[in-house]
Amino acid sequence: MTAQFILLRHGETEWNSLGRLQGHQDSALSDVGLKQAEALAARLAPESFSALYSSDLGRARETARRIAVRTGHAVLPDSRLRERGLGILEGLTREEARQRHPDVFAAYSGGAPDYVVPGGESTAQRLRHAVECLEELGARHRGERLVVVTHGGVLSLLFRHSLGIPPAAPRTFSVLNAGWNQFDYHEGTWRLVTWGDVTHLRAASLDDT
Repeated sequence: MTAQFILLRHGETEWNSLGRLQGHQDSALSDVGLKQAEALAARLAPESFSALYSSDLGRARETARRIAVRTGHAVLPDSRLRERGLGILEGLTREEARQRHPDVFAAYSGGAPDYVVPGGESTAQRLRHAVECLEELGARHRGERLVVVTHGGVLSLLFRHSLGIPPAAPRTFSVLNAGWNQFDYHEGTWRLVTWGDVTHLRAASLDDT
């Protein structure tokens, strides 16, 4: 039986607005991000789903908490849904990272799936953790609908994984804060259903795309 996943990116953070790399470090949701989380909560309030899972990082948990207030679900955190760890690049803007760690930033930007940022991890490692978690949830909740709050990097990796796009290929798609993305999981296969839906943000006058 098919498990239906509504995969959400957390609301905008202060570091998102400043262009800082976050990884496993955290930054509070910005005023815009808080409103985005509330817009997601309002959209999900009338929806029926079995469980609400979240990355254990603060920005995802706060987004999930605001959803839970409206839907009545418990927030079930899992560290495997975290953003990719970026080690020594965390907290830096891209320009700062380029200046301070030119070789590391060049390798990171190159997109090689097995490149491990010093103090961090590779995209292959992060994809493995995320897929392991999601497939475990899919097996646990066959025939059910789940909501998962996670991060842009995880969503980007799953998008590529489901469509067979090489990890190192240039990214030609957007991963929007508080975006609504649906994937179906059936017998070990992922199928993309909806990507980057922000109609809830437009309704709340929060969409600037």
